[in-house]
Amino acid sequence: MYNLNITALKNAYKDKQFTPKALLHRLREQALEQQDYNAWITLLSPEQLDGYLNKLNEYSIDDLPLYGVPFAIKDNIDLAGVPTTAACPDFAYTPSDNAFVVDQLIKAGAIPLGKTNLDQFATGLVGVRCPYGEGKNTFNPDYVSGGSSAGSAISTALGQVSFALGTDTAGSGRVPAAFNNLIGHKPTKGLFSNTGLVPACLSLDCITVFALNTQDAALVTQVAGQYDTQDSYARKNSPTNQLRYFEPKVPSQFTFGVPTELDFYNNSETQALFEHTIERLQALGGKKVDVDFTPFTEAAKLLYEGPWVAERWLATKDVKRESMLEVIQTIIGSAESKTAADAFDAQYQLQAYKKICDAQVNAVDFMLTPTCPTQFTREELRQEPIKYNSILGTYTNFMNLLDYSATNIPVGRTENGVSWGVTLFSHAFTDMMLLSYGGALHKELDLPQGTSNLSLEPFTENGIPKPSNMINVVVCGAHLEGFPLNWQLTEREAKLVAKTKSSDHYQLYALPDGKRPAMLRDDDQGSAIEVEVWSMPIEHFGSFVAGIPAPLGIGKVELADGSWHCGFMSEGNVVADATNITEFGGWANYIQSK
Repeated sequence: MYNLNITALKNAYKDKQFTPKALLHRLREQALEQQDYNAWITLLSPEQLDGYLNKLNEYSIDDLPLYGVPFAIKDNIDLAGVPTTAACPDFAYTPSDNAFVVDQLIKAGAIPLGKTNLDQFATGLVGVRCPYGEGKNTFNPDYVSGGSSAGSAISTALGQVSFALGTDTAGSGRVPAAFNNLIGHKPTKGLFSNTGLVPACLSLDCITVFALNTQDAALVTQVAGQYDTQDSYARKNSPTNQLRYFEPKVPSQFTFGVPTELDFYNNSETQALFEHTIERLQALGGKKVDVDFTPFTEAAKLLYEGPWVAERWLATKDVKRESMLEVIQTIIGSAESKTAADAFDAQYQLQAYKKICDAQVNAVDFMLTPTCPTQFTREELRQEPIKYNSILGTYTNFMNLLDYSATNIPVGRTENGVSWGVTLFSHAFTDMMLLSYGGALHKELDLPQGTSNLSLEPFTENGIPKPSNMINVVVCGAHLEGFPLNWQLTEREAKLVAKTKSSDHYQLYALPDGKRPAMLRDDDQGSAIEVEVWSMPIEHFGSFVAGIPAPLGIGKVELADGSWHCGFMSEGNVVADATNITEFGGWANYIQSK
């Protein structure tokens, strides 16, 4: 089996162990040999592969971040010239253009191997609702692969591709990852464009990433997560949610929320794996915080019991019902009893749940849950197709409704051989933070990649500086701790870093209003002034600066240790009407003297 970790693969290309063309053609043969797992609906022909591979000749390996990297595409996402079926033969069409996300990946050098199997119209978490054959678990074929992105998970776990695109409306990008020993990252809703995606629930759908490790998932997320002006649900990424912030380690101390009551449906093995995961996070420095999970589970019920199922009906309104599998007809048909009043009532409920849930998410660095409670055989799913599918969505269905980002991390296998995983989640635009924490956990558990015996590759630097998302602000007057304007710092979540002094190059003046000082640099007759350094989240810095009235402003202040930071300075003409108070050594001493 090839090591398809992206770093290892590009190094193999550089060492001339094989060429992209030799690799992709061999992986195609491997996919055909392993097709009894029912991963693929359409594999590209050798000639189609060569069309993509030949374009690599214009570039060197270092020119493209995904040079020669093979990937799979769930067959509800468009690849130009290849049928999109959504696992419904009567629905199939051949697009002339790539989906926006697919286009970004191909431009970055990635090579599509083909289109993968799924639960029909992405309706399911099991991978067995497929007219192209039931997806089989890569560790134990008697068990479900998970869905709806079944084929994408199977092909990645079997080492046929380095990564794959799936989709996730209710957990379809995380459940199959958990069952097949993969990273499954569900990005922030709207971060990946949905242009070229067959919708399930247009307002909730997310294209997702299956990968062998969190570093690969972070790289693909960065490449694919470009803003699409043509997608009405697209959202621009946050400056602090970029690849440069990915680092698979944790602070010396952090907090993670865990539901006080969890249901593993009598599976003591998955419960033991979850408890072991908590222990490993605590060993890394984490503090477990108990969370009442009731509002999350109540929100989750709205997805299928509420009116959002009407979006699935709308997405398939032009498809003949007899063309669908019976279980899909049943699920989508339940929308016909929903009313507009039901939709508004559910939105009101969801908004109330979100306020409660957000408060709990705010209190920790991230939340930790099982990805799914237990595992089921394919035969069990045939007996109880809706009931058992719902159980698998216990801890996933609420995620897009509440606008959270989430990452599945595999944590071990049960006696039946099937993999199992946990989910880390937090607010929108915390993708790189979650992948960083998840990477640290994944590295701590030291699991092999997919179904291989290959260990995780050491994480490599991506060469992009990792700026802090905090900024230091030097204050010298009314913003000092205990003074009248200190609230302007604390309400912006700023923390006191140090009480220190400036270098001995400053003069301090009291402004005519008697409420504020002004600090001016004077290299000839300056003195050291008592100051405080506060660390503020960078996203709040702009509003803080905008509220500073003239003649004060923000410039660079030199501290006694020689370091320079943003801090309060003043226009030079202030001295005409101000009182020089440098002799007091600081604003606090001056105020006390009065």
